[in-house]
Amino acid sequence: MHENVIASIKSDAMAPVQIIAVAMCVVINMLDGFDVLVMAFTAPEIAREWQLEPQSLGILFSSGLLGMALGSLFIAPLADRVGRRRIILLCLVTISLGMLASAFMNSVASLVSTRIVTGLGIGGMLASITTITAEYSSDARRGFSISLVQSGYPIGATIGGSIAAVLIVQYGWREVFMFGALCSALMIPLVFMLLPESLDYLITRQPKSALPRANDLLRKLGKNPLTSLPDRGEQRSVARVPVLSLLAPNLARATVLLWLAFFMVMMSFYFVLSWTPTLLTEAGLNVEQGISGGVLVNIGGVIGGVFLGYFTVRFAVTKLVALFMVMCAVAMVAFGLMDSGLTLMLIFGFIIGFFIFGSMIGLYAITPNIYATEIRNTGMGWAIGIGRIGAVVGPLIAGFLLDRGWSGADCFVVFAVPLIFAMFAVLSMKQLD
Repeated sequence: MHENVIASIKSDAMAPVQIIAVAMCVVINMLDGFDVLVMAFTAPEIAREWQLEPQSLGILFSSGLLGMALGSLFIAPLADRVGRRRIILLCLVTISLGMLASAFMNSVASLVSTRIVTGLGIGGMLASITTITAEYSSDARRGFSISLVQSGYPIGATIGGSIAAVLIVQYGWREVFMFGALCSALMIPLVFMLLPESLDYLITRQPKSALPRANDLLRKLGKNPLTSLPDRGEQRSVARVPVLSLLAPNLARATVLLWLAFFMVMMSFYFVLSWTPTLLTEAGLNVEQGISGGVLVNIGGVIGGVFLGYFTVRFAVTKLVALFMVMCAVAMVAFGLMDSGLTLMLIFGFIIGFFIFGSMIGLYAITPNIYATEIRNTGMGWAIGIGRIGAVVGPLIAGFLLDRGWSGADCFVVFAVPLIFAMFAVLSMKQLD
């Protein structure tokens, strides 16, 4: 009976509670966009105040991403056991404290530590918001909903970048972190009141009071209540170490290809997002204009993400994502080889943002289709976590190359290559659309 209820939710038009769940995940991801990129926005001022070399900036960029990798690998899977909503709330508290502490740091080492803490919260939460979005979306709107949620990232970065530019000029870089801490803290009561727990989780994992909680959700969804929950003995077995379930014979090929794609895309993705404001500043823009250039990349990302989401209902997601990857690689090579004015650089920044965000969002849309409810958050978390390792590596490699005299343009050509590897990984996946 419960399977029929879930199937009807997936096939029917989305009810208000489903729309609210997706909307809350969009807002949460907007905060993530600001929180992750706050280092990119403040880096030029921190480098000036602390007299930092590019390699030190690379370490600062990568510290938050390292925390995100650890959060995705080790915190996100806990949501399969204790609930998506509970993990989201815990991570919001962690992000708020990490952002607030960052505002008071006075050395690279201390700021690295608080960025790792902030990253732990962000990484632990991203898988859960994607999973909740997939589980509360109808079959017809799932790809679009996930794309919309992931588009919240560049929207948050765009709005946050605009605010950061004003705060830095008027007050200084520390106030940018304080603003991020305040916004994250304000989300905690909103999530507590408005974001429902995953219905799939309640029915499958059956935590305390699962039946009344599930029936309360079903009432809000306009569905008949359940008289009982399914026998847990009938559920698919999950390995004692859940990540091993991702490498079961029927999943191993898709999992490995997915990890490779996430690693390669995030390596290039976070190079572009972390270094663009600084490299534009070095190319002749002032700090505020450099941040504006980074914002323009994110504006391109908003449009690219919505564009990809719209077309996922018309084309195979894997082929669409592969196209975005190769187009992004071409745009990055063109950007690196051009010898033109800053206006053309900004235009190409927009184009790169369009395709690289679309590539990233497409991977998020593909992943929930691969894994069953029992291991979905684990699958999502490990895919993101493996990707975050690439995200850590990318800015560090860029800092190393820049320290040795490579130009920012050279780096853009280098970081186009991982996108080609990602394209082949996606095209090699078993058809999942």
